Amino acid sequence: MKRLPIGIQTFREIIEDGYIYIDKTKEAYELITDYKYVFLSRPRRFGKSLFLDTLKEIFEGNRELFRGLFIYEKYDFKRFPVIKIDLTGDFSSLESTIETTRHILRKNAERLGVKCDATNPSIILDQLINEAFKKHKNKVVVLIDEYDKPILDNINNLDVAKRNRNFLRGIYSQLKSNDEFLRFVFLTGITKFSKASIFSGLNNLEDISLNPNFGSVCGYTQDNLKNEFAEYTKDLDLDKVSEWYNGYYFLKDKIYNPYDVLKLLKYKRFGNYWFESGNPYFLIEMLKRNKYFIPQLENLTVREELLNSFDVENLKLEVLLYQTGYLTIDNVSVGLDGAYRYTLKIPNREVQISLNRLIKDFEWEKLEGW
Repeated sequence: MKRLPIGIQTFREIIEDGYIYIDKTKEAYELITDYKYVFLSRPRRFGKSLFLDTLKEIFEGNRELFRGLFIYEKYDFKRFPVIKIDLTGDFSSLESTIETTRHILRKNAERLGVKCDATNPSIILDQLINEAFKKHKNKVVVLIDEYDKPILDNINNLDVAKRNRNFLRGIYSQLKSNDEFLRFVFLTGITKFSKASIFSGLNNLEDISLNPNFGSVCGYTQDNLKNEFAEYTKDLDLDKVSEWYNGYYFLKDKIYNPYDVLKLLKYKRFGNYWFESGNPYFLIEMLKRNKYFIPQLENLTVREELLNSFDVENLKLEVLLYQTGYLTIDNVSVGLDGAYRYTLKIPNREVQISLNRLIKDFEWEKLEGW
């Protein structure tokens, strides 16, 4: 029996150590053959990091890792130099954000065998792309995981969030200026910032977050539970599993958060695994600071431009709840003006129970004199 890949975000480890892998290489193949600049937004713990690492192994030419998977016979696995930027670390101030980013970029330079003598992270990235292109005599792939973390980590400290946003704009501007040296660029995050606010000039960035072709690029489907996880789910009531954890919708299949599924299959009990794995205090603090009215969280309808926007200076509660995974799409309609409108809902029982508890605590605090 293959093992459950709980907490593992490294494709090579999953394959070589005999963990269950849900094949996402069909989507990967379509992306790398049809697109150059790609952005994907998904809530936390949805498998974004694993998909990005899968792309890394593809572009580094490690074909044998993909034996038996969709892409194995389809792609030539030509080797490219890969810059992988995983934005994790200390982003509590602009100074720590600069230092953390500088360290990440220099680790990439060491791995690729090139030297970058600059100290400004934006210039380091520029040098890194150019020197990797020269040394490896091939175009460069740039993969950026959690591109928005330096901002989200400071969602309740607007000054630092804005400083970090401006810093990141300088970093990401290097992608446009080095277009001739780049083969593929992929960014993931939780939120979708406007191109003007953070991706200045990168007009050809393709957002696949609500592209139905890639609606199941992250997460598990009901068929996955019945097939790949059959040995683990045979004694479970799949209707109850679906009620608790299914329901996320990105315009293709109904999707499970992988973290919930893996925890359920390990412990054989239902619980608020995803909700409790992250800290919802940022949401509580936002409710306190901005004195939001908490609406009925069913049948909220928003326009497409609102759903795809995130502005730290003008946060909309429904957008925040959607992009962080507390709401999901229920259905899509087109208005008389031709604009798409999305009706939102709470995805499943786990989130419903957790939000009820959160809102109850919030209302109680208000009564106590917030």
